[in-house]
Amino acid sequence: MGGISTDLKAGLAFCTRLPVTVPDGTRLADAAWTLALAGAVVGLIGGAILCVGLAVGLPPFAAATLAVAATALATGCLHEDGLADTTDGFGGGRERASVLEIMRDSRIGTYGVVALIVSFLLRIGALASLAAGGAGLPMLALIAAHTGARGALPLFMRAVPRAHADGLSANAGRPSAGSAAGAVAIAGIVAVVCVGFGTTLVSALLIAAALALLARMGLRKIGGQTGDVLGAAEQTGEILILLTAAALL
Repeated sequence: MGGISTDLKAGLAFCTRLPVTVPDGTRLADAAWTLALAGAVVGLIGGAILCVGLAVGLPPFAAATLAVAATALATGCLHEDGLADTTDGFGGGRERASVLEIMRDSRIGTYGVVALIVSFLLRIGALASLAAGGAGLPMLALIAAHTGARGALPLFMRAVPRAHADGLSANAGRPSAGSAAGAVAIAGIVAVVCVGFGTTLVSALLIAAALALLARMGLRKIGGQTGDVLGAAEQTGEILILLTAAALL
């Protein structure tokens, strides 16, 4: 139980800004199976805000906006930052060195701004569409989206080599096959319970195709993946699950 507790704390510390203390020497690679559970926590936070917003009479779009903002706040915009840096680097850089330099730059560029606008609009729009019929369905979709998006990360981290020897991804390490499989299994179970088998299957296929494309771009541009690329992968998964839920449910 102590090991499980430590793993859960590591997953929450990596994915959120919740006040958890992780023992020294804990490796995220060993706790990667908990990323899906950490995603469920983030989804619950956003879902709770969505329910409160609708309960006090806010329009679906406003309630959905607050819910997405709450998830960004809970994670410290970690994944949004990765999406912006990745699109800036991949869009603006030509050689590997220039791409990595752009990605490390704390300033945001045009590609990053556009990517964030599109990401927020797609997620808010999908949630608002689901929220038109009440709070239950969008809350479940939000939990499924955050669980599934983070549940795919350990497999992506294992399949795609690290682009360089330092940074967030390098410090996290390479998850074991068992840990990656555990994360996927947890994400799949949660998604099926929340949004059904059909929506889960379609989402999984779309995410697999999108992350395969992102992996190919990462290998071509910088020789692999970084923490920023992982952030872009999470945002991609989150968007696809919400859009699929909005289209099918």
